[in-house]
Amino acid sequence: MRAQSSATTAPRIAVATDRDRPGLGILQAALGVIAFSLTFPATAWGLEGFGPWSLVAVRSVLAAVIAGGCLLGLRVTLPARRHWPGLAVVGAGVVLGFPLLTTLALQTSTTAHAAVVVGLLPLTTALCSALRMGTRPSRTFWTAALAGAAAVLAFTVQQSGGALSTADLYLFAALLVCAAGYTEGGRLARVMPGWHVIGWALVLCLPLTVPMATLALAQEPVRLTAHSVTGLLWVAVGSQFVGLVVWYRGMAAIGIPKASQLQLAQPLLTLVWSVLLLGEHLPVAAPLTAAAVLVCIAVTQRARG
Repeated sequence: MRAQSSATTAPRIAVATDRDRPGLGILQAALGVIAFSLTFPATAWGLEGFGPWSLVAVRSVLAAVIAGGCLLGLRVTLPARRHWPGLAVVGAGVVLGFPLLTTLALQTSTTAHAAVVVGLLPLTTALCSALRMGTRPSRTFWTAALAGAAAVLAFTVQQSGGALSTADLYLFAALLVCAAGYTEGGRLARVMPGWHVIGWALVLCLPLTVPMATLALAQEPVRLTAHSVTGLLWVAVGSQFVGLVVWYRGMAAIGIPKASQLQLAQPLLTLVWSVLLLGEHLPVAAPLTAAAVLVCIAVTQRARG
């Protein structure tokens, strides 16, 4: 009886300790945001040598091979059957839906314009979390979140001219599926390690991504360059696996609504990378928007939900 009591107590202590370190959770979520901020520029590089379907399928397969190798090497047991529907939502939203829709959008859209998606993603994720998990953030939290989202949305839409295009439809659809994937992944990261969540989601998608990669590579031309290979490797390893590992750990530690607000800084980071890596022009309004976003992030981190 004593041994059984100790075994059942240990996991609870581990989980409680992890959640009692909000500073670490904020750091992990912030590292995820930095990784994600490079996704659009890396995708633009990848599209220089791969078609959109090839790029998305190959990145998912590569990430799944890495994740599967880690799971196999560490002898991680299969998740409980009750967790597989949630992992399927993560796979559909984060592994397939968001990468494919944003990659299709980036064929005709600039990275600055595509940043409108991640500008609205924190608010959409918080709303999805409230519906799915019954969270009730405070009024101050919602006020700061809406203000930050409005600032980012106004900035990116103004820079793009405000025209609605096919790329916009892809981006808004990507926003919805990604918010669902983030919410479900954050929920699962409370009961299993964050890298297990994205790892099993990637492996679960292999029956779809392997045939998809085979067909796409046969139909779309491939031109291997330094940019295209670097872009592919980053979206596969940095964005699709490592970034999501630290992101889900951060969400589990500090909560989905608060972690999602850190993404308000992501569009501005993406603009910086776009200037440095793609040579795009940085608008004068960027520093003002960055200051407003940082204030909103500070408020949301202090607000109690």
